[in-house]
Amino acid sequence: MGGVECLAASKRRWVMLCILLGLGLSSLGSAIVNIALPNISRSFASSDAATVWIVNAYQLSATVCLLPVASLAESLGLKRVYAAGLAIFVLASLGCAFAPTLPMLVSARLIQGAGAAGVAVAGVAFVRVIYPHRMVSKGLALVALAVAIPGALGPTIAATILAVAKWPWLFLVNVPFGLAVPLFIAAAPSDVRVARPFDLTGTALNALAFGLFVVGAGTLGIGDGRIAMGEIVAGLVCFSLFVRQQRQHPVPTLPFDLFRIPLFTLSVWTSVCSYAAQILAYVSLPFLFETGMHLSAVETGFLLTPWPFMTAVTAPIAGRLTIRYPASVICSIGLALLAAGLVLMVFLPTTPAKWDVVWRLALCGIGFGLFQTPNNTAMMTAGPIGRSGAASGMNAAARYVGWSLGSALVSLILGLGGDHGAVFCLVAGMAFALMGAATSSARRFRF
Repeated sequence: MGGVECLAASKRRWVMLCILLGLGLSSLGSAIVNIALPNISRSFASSDAATVWIVNAYQLSATVCLLPVASLAESLGLKRVYAAGLAIFVLASLGCAFAPTLPMLVSARLIQGAGAAGVAVAGVAFVRVIYPHRMVSKGLALVALAVAIPGALGPTIAATILAVAKWPWLFLVNVPFGLAVPLFIAAAPSDVRVARPFDLTGTALNALAFGLFVVGAGTLGIGDGRIAMGEIVAGLVCFSLFVRQQRQHPVPTLPFDLFRIPLFTLSVWTSVCSYAAQILAYVSLPFLFETGMHLSAVETGFLLTPWPFMTAVTAPIAGRLTIRYPASVICSIGLALLAAGLVLMVFLPTTPAKWDVVWRLALCGIGFGLFQTPNNTAMMTAGPIGRSGAASGMNAAARYVGWSLGSALVSLILGLGGDHGAVFCLVAGMAFALMGAATSSARRFRF
């Protein structure tokens, strides 16, 4: 879009406020429900395993919808897709709050996840549209804050709401923010569109590939492992068929043109490795604290807070550093710090003081914050502005693939590692962080 430089700063702030609001709601939507699962299970007299699908359905739907939504964003326009995604998210929140049965609640969460995919893809892409090139890293730093802060505060917000109201209010709090939709439509500029026919076959293969992989990864180590592995393998087979079909399609959903740009490809793989490292630590640390160190759930929540808090603090600093230094250098330093923090967690004293844990996880948070904004900036600016939707879709897809891969490894390692499973997960997280640092460094030698 050629008129980006002329967009008034006041108008940009209104558009950005609406974007950050939607991204914050989608991040909160994935973090706020976990603490209420026992209450919801009792409310519907359902099993714990069935209730977990309230969380899984949201992640599954968002993952499956990312690439198709990226295509729609380029053909219909980012403005329309973002507004529709936020509206769907808010309306689905109403459906969640008034769901009479667990299957209806899970169905509403599937729809909510689809809306979140539209918000995530179009919202991040719009940052590229409304900011001049020199200021994109500033916008993406704000995005990192909007995602990190609700994710960190989600359990606290949920606990506060549940202290004074029933679980449906976890969803009803989203409804007033639907007013941001008309504000966004009024303030947002028009954006680039690409003529693109709807690819039904590709959409179906994409859904099967990501759906089977995410479901298999989520159930690995729970129940019959052979079924989970079968789902993962089937997902990989469908993905290979998806890639083959896309190579023959005149306007593919997979952005092969962007993958021909080495900077973009290396940034995607850096993101996959980094988010795999993050989820390996995030999921295993509660087991280390509550099972290994015999801490309470409240103490565990307190000890986990320094990581997302320091990520939120570091993200805007990393955005400013990106203007002066190469993203490859900043990301590599950040991921090296993340790896160092995880190694230090492995070698915690037998009976550590709380401070021993806090400063180590703060180091992890600083490292992750240094990686996030520069890497997103490199990915979003590697290709032409007309491909911002596709770049944003792959940005989100890399994050979800990394989380799914890390989740699968956590289930496998905890199942095989016995009492030391949580520590082995941290070692695996360190290995992924170092692989991400190496991949990031490769950008320095090529560009």
